[in-house]
Amino acid sequence: MRGHVPIPPRRPEGIRWLRSDGTPNFSSRVHRHEGDAKLIARRPVYTITKTSTVLAAAEEMARHNVRSLLVVKPNSDQLNGIVTSMDIVNYFGGGELYDIVVRRHNGSLYSALLREHVESIMNPNPIRVTVYDRLDRILETMVLKNIGVVPVVMEDDVVWGIITEHDLVMLLAEKKLGRKVREVMTSNVVFIDPGASIREAAESMIKYGIRRLPLIGDGVVKGMVTAKDIVRFIGSHEVFKLVETGSIDEVLEKPVETVAAAKYATISPDADVGDAATAMREEGVSSLLVVEDGELRGIITERDVLYALATRPREE
Repeated sequence: MRGHVPIPPRRPEGIRWLRSDGTPNFSSRVHRHEGDAKLIARRPVYTITKTSTVLAAAEEMARHNVRSLLVVKPNSDQLNGIVTSMDIVNYFGGGELYDIVVRRHNGSLYSALLREHVESIMNPNPIRVTVYDRLDRILETMVLKNIGVVPVVMEDDVVWGIITEHDLVMLLAEKKLGRKVREVMTSNVVFIDPGASIREAAESMIKYGIRRLPLIGDGVVKGMVTAKDIVRFIGSHEVFKLVETGSIDEVLEKPVETVAAAKYATISPDADVGDAATAMREEGVSSLLVVEDGELRGIITERDVLYALATRPREE
């Protein structure tokens, strides 16, 4: 069972932070952290080749606790694509990529994970920035393209590093911002019952373009399931403990609470956005449930925090 208030067609999250001419209205905070991508990018970068299996990609993400891998050409480190946790969720029953499992592998879990290559599910032309791009250009790219991770490449497309919204939140975060969580949070929270199936959770993530779903049963928050949880479930080989027939359907009909983490963190809607960034860092989470008087009021993600930190409030 899915649960949510009626949600309009999803629009890019960053749109609320744009000027009337469609460009981000960056605050002075961005310009106080001037620097090019070569200095900002995180290294080392976890990579994989397009001929690696889907299982190998899930194993690497689980091992390094990351939600994306850069796909490189063998022996060259030239960027060849990117594969994310959402691509694997899409393939693992959430979206149109599941058709590959049905058509090529006849619904066999083992075949789908061990014989299908990353090339089938990766994005072969990811948005990227060069080592010379400045912070405002990087932020503008992420806001306008609605992406949370960008590869950083040299002039010959050789991978230098990677920049994620998490990295930028940590770079720009300050103790106080003067903006409340309720101003930037998402109020229409998509959630799911703990007894709903893994398939339903994957389908909801792909349908609404979200990486996380609160688990709510009897009106009470029971936990949180993320795309990384599903990938970790596969990459850690826990998935193989749930199959007897070898059919992927057997796994997808298991309760989502099987793969969900009980850990989640909350914050008040009247807290400062800077405090939200601090809480995310201290709790090791990428989102916070916004709770007031024991009631779930919304959710605030790293992307919400990043846009709030990087931009001025839009003038009406």
